[in-house]
Amino acid sequence: MYNEILKIIEGGINRDRNKVLSYSKLLVDNLKKDGEDKFANKIVDIINKKDVTPMYLDDFLVTPIDQETKMNIADIIMPNQEINLVLPSYLENIIEEFILSIKQRDKLNKIGVDSTTSLLLYGIPGTGKTSIAHLISYKTKLPLVIVRLDALVSSLLGNTAKNIRKVFEYANNRPCILFLDEFDAIAKARDDKKELGELKRVINSLLQNIDEFNKNNVLIAATNHHELLDAAIWRRFSMTVEVLPPDLQQTSVLIKQYLDSVEYDFRDNQKKLELSSEALLGLAAADVKSICMNTIKKTILREEDKVLYNNFIYEIYLYRKHSLKDIEDAVKFLHKYGVQQRSIFKLVGIPLRSVKTILEK
Repeated sequence: MYNEILKIIEGGINRDRNKVLSYSKLLVDNLKKDGEDKFANKIVDIINKKDVTPMYLDDFLVTPIDQETKMNIADIIMPNQEINLVLPSYLENIIEEFILSIKQRDKLNKIGVDSTTSLLLYGIPGTGKTSIAHLISYKTKLPLVIVRLDALVSSLLGNTAKNIRKVFEYANNRPCILFLDEFDAIAKARDDKKELGELKRVINSLLQNIDEFNKNNVLIAATNHHELLDAAIWRRFSMTVEVLPPDLQQTSVLIKQYLDSVEYDFRDNQKKLELSSEALLGLAAADVKSICMNTIKKTILREEDKVLYNNFIYEIYLYRKHSLKDIEDAVKFLHKYGVQQRSIFKLVGIPLRSVKTILEK
């Protein structure tokens, strides 16, 4: 609540009516959660006497735009949809700690502990970094302001830095989480010889805005290329986390989750579940989902009544290799993960004798 009070004071000093109303509404909500209904109702009465309406949600309808293209610089996602993620325990603990630091920010401020709430997520594509941002938004009930990099980065000299300032000011005036996806696009190292001077100057603007924003707000950034980030960027985040691909156990859970809507012949076969998880190991959660969906689609198109294990393993191979160019490699892969020889020759389209010859090498 202390944070909301500070924001209301800032809004009053700067004569920012929307900011005062937005944070007053959030303060009312938090007071009611703490059982302070009497105080909360007094604030509501003051607002109503001024013939105004709290702007907590309506205030997000107007977003900043890029002057060159007239495109919105940010998209707003309200925290209405529940997010279910399969995450390793270490990552669940970190996320819960981050969420708690947001909810208990007032308590930390009161005893003089640094309450900066900024999170940098990095890892290969498809591991769930964007979904984690949505999860945090849902659990904290704070709208997610997602920066659109296609509109943020301008071809006009100096406009990118202006757009960065616009979006930070916008998020600073509203109770929300600012999410910078594909962060490396604007946070590349300043010693990158391939980049123009203009883009290097963007980093200085970004650093300044992050420093100012981090004092009382929530910032999340995500990148697939952490090695490209400027060294100074890392120090701006209170927490940095590598989001890894799922392990064997998590992959098994994902298979069950994504195939749950259909019948599959290895549902109760633990050995085949383990083998299919091994075949998928190293792939991101989004890859596992794609493979499951592709297998289901092809099963329906073939008018089969259930997903067959052999077809599922074959689909994993195709996803990994993108073709059947190396027949010998495909035969060995399928055999390794429990597909019988008679099924292999049907899948890859070679004689059974050729399958046996390959496996005897």
